[in-house]
Amino acid sequence: MKKILIICIVFFITTSISAQLKQHINPDGVNKPKTYSQVVKVNGGSMIFTSGIVADDTNGTIIGKGDLKAQVRQAFENLKIVLAAAGADFKDVVKMTYYVVNYKPDQIPMIREVRANYLPNENPPASTLVGVAALFNPDVLIEIEAVAVIKRQKKNYIHN
Repeated sequence: MKKILIICIVFFITTSISAQLKQHINPDGVNKPKTYSQVVKVNGGSMIFTSGIVADDTNGTIIGKGDLKAQVRQAFENLKIVLAAAGADFKDVVKMTYYVVNYKPDQIPMIREVRANYLPNENPPASTLVGVAALFNPDVLIEIEAVAVIKRQKKNYIHN
């Protein structure tokens, strides 16, 4: 009976440790932002790296030409599809990078407003926003990259 109890305790501890794939840290001594985490520590699992995701449809046509808010929304919708294809969703994202053409600080509230519809409020991912002069297509106003971590699985996801 004692052996069974010890085995159960060891199993519970190892299961609890492996279940915590990521740890969001906002340490003392730096700003503790509400909209992103200063650092996300990954404790194993499978890592997913997206390409730069833009506001295009399945034919490559840019959605929301000249409208940053529409492009942010469409880029997040496309990112949702891409993450799902790899077995992840927004709660699994640990790092995001935004590239915004002709960025102005007054655009931040709008970007955060759209982003709030997709990312978790508690433990948001580490994030970086970079203002750029241009992207690969003059109609593209934003490009978003994401890194996610999921529990290791043997299941195959969508491949092309």
